[in-house]
Amino acid sequence: MSGIDPTVRAVEAVLFASPEPMGIDSIRAHVGVGQRGGDIRSALETLEAQYRGRGIVLVRRADRWHFQTAPDLAHLLRRDREETRRLSRAAIETLAIIAYHEPVSRAEIEAIRGVAISKGTLDVLMEAGWVRPAGRREVPGRPLIYATTPAFLQHFGLTSRRDLPGIEDLRAAGLLDPVDLALERMGDDDLPDNPAESQGEARKAD
Repeated sequence: MSGIDPTVRAVEAVLFASPEPMGIDSIRAHVGVGQRGGDIRSALETLEAQYRGRGIVLVRRADRWHFQTAPDLAHLLRRDREETRRLSRAAIETLAIIAYHEPVSRAEIEAIRGVAISKGTLDVLMEAGWVRPAGRREVPGRPLIYATTPAFLQHFGLTSRRDLPGIEDLRAAGLLDPVDLALERMGDDDLPDNPAESQGEARKAD
């Protein structure tokens, strides 16, 4: 054991015991104040290489690290069970809009969808751990804005939002519907200056 870098061992132990993905600062807080960020990152790269190809792998999600079962072995751990949470179409569309446009306000989501969303839709996404409040927009009324979470990336197997499929990918897969096409045509610059107008013109909430 004397030939193993103690920092690598300490980082491995911390990540193994953590129930959640951890960032560099959190890992350093456990490993020791004398460790620099570069030391931690080097240890993570070493562990990533050591676990590559094994049954357990070290993965990074939005600059947070955690151990997980190798993707090609995940089927061994699956059990037949009833899904406890099924997203409505409104929730799926809202999640997609937040992922592609974050941070985004409720009024901006409604402007892109062309229909009002109920408060429950956002509540479901936050309860799932995929969406979080991300502060307030510095405009009149200071509306709350929303963004995705590391749990969203983890659930969908994404390293970062840059891994989200592009419009061409969605079109090739036959996944574009009128809402997707509207999202494609409408960029952030097309969002209304007055969120209240969007809410007033929106159709009945889902």
